[in-house]
Amino acid sequence: MSKPYTPPMPLTWWNKNTAYRLFMLRELSSVFVALFVLELLCFVSQVGQGEEAMDQFIKSLDNPLYLLYHVIVLAFALLHSITWFNLTPKVMVIRLGEEKVPDVLVAGSNYVACLVVSLLLWWIVKG
Repeated sequence: MSKPYTPPMPLTWWNKNTAYRLFMLRELSSVFVALFVLELLCFVSQVGQGEEAMDQFIKSLDNPLYLLYHVIVLAFALLHSITWFNLTPKVMVIRLGEEKVPDVLVAGSNYVACLVVSLLLWWIVKG
């Protein structure tokens, strides 16, 4: 029995379509978010070791390359959040009786919740 023909797939297949490119960027963004989570875990570990260790860790971040890294992480985190918030109405269809809740309300509730939590955390940290 012979195998069915499978046409060759170029490594840059995802570059041919904007939707595929956005999908690949969203997937790549998870790597940067994970790296930032590791950085936060390292920071928490240093806080547990005392004020001197924490200060040393913070001083190690005083580098232009870390600033660039954090700008890139922020951009990827925003891309990740925005694309997932916009996908929510497609994966979580909410119905009120026979009618479907509009996509803008489902996605918008995520943005509102994110804004409320962000403002609350800002108020706690600033206070």
